Amino acid sequence: EAARADVLAFTSFPKEVWRQIWSNNPNERLNREIRRRTDVVGIFPDRTSIIRLLGAVLAEQHDEWAEGRRYLALDVLGRARLTAVPDPQEVTPPQLPALSA
Repeated sequence: EAARADVLAFTSFPKEVWRQIWSNNPNERLNREIRRRTDVVGIFPDRTSIIRLLGAVLAEQHDEWAEGRRYLALDVLGRARLTAVPDPQEVTPPQLPALSA
């Protein structure tokens, strides 16, 4: 019950994007691409070569996303940003008296 707000956080966005937000498909696709690239190389000489390959894959995926193959349309993201969701757990800190010497 404590995680209910976190699990249902996607409901604060417009309904047409609920499926994209809830879905884990972009992460799975990225994991498959990383696995495919590492399988092609086979054996890495050291840790830095793995990090370089992962960085290159992530940069390439970012570039593809930035070029227009967006997972969420910009107008939908703009509307979602305008949606204010009050946080029921937000607590105002108590006012402390000023210290005097």
